[in-house]
Amino acid sequence: MSVTQQFLLDSYRAAQHGQAAPPAPGVHDWQVVREVRDYGRFNAVIHERPARGRLRAALHRLLSGLREGGVRTPRPLP
Repeated sequence: MSVTQQFLLDSYRAAQHGQAAPPAPGVHDWQVVREVRDYGRFNAVIHERPARGRLRAALHRLLSGLREGGVRTPRPLP
């Protein structure tokens, strides 16, 4: 059964019982993305790492190592 079919079935059942219809699939996707991002930032602060710019800094280290003619070994995390 697909997500759409399940949603339609749940909506039908809710209408039969006089309840509110469930949210449509994909309605809360951006909220989930924001919560995952916030959790990652919170986790970084708890572990005393920079909360922002970690991905960009890692890519910069990787690309600068490639420009210098070799691949650097990854720096261990503190």
